[in-house]
Amino acid sequence: MSTAEMIAATEFCTHYQIELSFIQSLHQSGLLQAESSETNLFIPLDQVPSLEKMIRLRYEMDINIEGIETITHLLQQVADLQQQVMQLKNKLGFYE
Repeated sequence: MSTAEMIAATEFCTHYQIELSFIQSLHQSGLLQAESSETNLFIPLDQVPSLEKMIRLRYEMDINIEGIETITHLLQQVADLQQQVMQLKNKLGFYE
């Protein structure tokens, strides 16, 4: 992915007034897909909406990284189940 489609983590942290260590922790735990260079971490633009949600969880609700991992996992399970329900409804509608 080119750097034109990414934002430097330091710039992101400055804009949102958060610590770089938070971004690094998310990256290390696998919650954030980012690319690192020798001097900086780059965040793909498609990761920004989910990163903003995690920032709100951390700084507005004071949830730690482990809690954010759990919440993210549970939300993904809910989304998967909703997709399965929709597929089953479509199959049922086909047979009716």
